[in-house]
Amino acid sequence: MIAPLQRALIAAELPVLRAHGLSMWGYVVLNALDGEPVRTQTALAEFIGADKSRIIGVLDELEDNGLLDRTRDPADRRARFVAITDEGRSKRRAVQADIQRTEDDLLAKLPPADREAFLRALATLSGG
Repeated sequence: MIAPLQRALIAAELPVLRAHGLSMWGYVVLNALDGEPVRTQTALAEFIGADKSRIIGVLDELEDNGLLDRTRDPADRRARFVAITDEGRSKRRAVQADIQRTEDDLLAKLPPADREAFLRALATLSGG
């Protein structure tokens, strides 16, 4: 039952992400950086569960769009720090608000008591 719901949520989020000019991975990266604004590329990849070579293109695109900055680690010239910019933070929040509206529309199909119980159950099951 969860897999079809997950697919439906992803399908509902994709048009929101496209409207904001972001990929799903781009949004995941911005979320990770907004919680802890500076990480190494390697630590970021590990945190989001992506291969570090896989996210290089995502980081390039986000940097080209002014949504994040990368700088060399002075202690290790091979490592690069990644930090979200103010524009990236603003973009992430706008996307999150639109996704939240989409989720609210989906949850509106449930009576309020069922919605609250469902959200509590999700929080419990996800460890949140």
